[in-house]
Amino acid sequence: MVRAPFQVLVLLFRRASSGVYEFAVLCRIDDGCWQGVAGGGEDEETPTQAAIREVAEETGLSPTEPLYRLTTASHIPVRTFSTRHEWPPNTYVIPQHFFACDATAAQMRLSDEHSELRWLPVDEADAILRYDDNRTALWELNQLLERADLPVPCNGT
Repeated sequence: MVRAPFQVLVLLFRRASSGVYEFAVLCRIDDGCWQGVAGGGEDEETPTQAAIREVAEETGLSPTEPLYRLTTASHIPVRTFSTRHEWPPNTYVIPQHFFACDATAAQMRLSDEHSELRWLPVDEADAILRYDDNRTALWELNQLLERADLPVPCNGT
């Protein structure tokens, strides 16, 4: 397996019984960071394929749960990746692609990459997320949900 030079981040959301949306934040075991589901592409995967795989690996969710591409975008310095030596020498930053996944009807199983998962309202999720681009994607997703303006799912469901 070769690590592709891009990163994905997937924000999970669900509609609580009160009708309010909640967002999942996961605590990484390696550095205690709170974020959404994150990971890199493998081999010839597209960002969408990588997002589907990462969600399944890290939460046990089915690949058929609705996945939505967000417009939020960012780049990450390659110095943060141990696999950077696999990429061309003139690769200085890699793109990060953002998605959202509707986990309202799903049962989740947390992977051993995380110590905890919390379902939080948008303001509490925003306060706990470490990275600014994660907060930007959360804001975008919340706006899409509030306005009932989610795009068509990108995984064909």
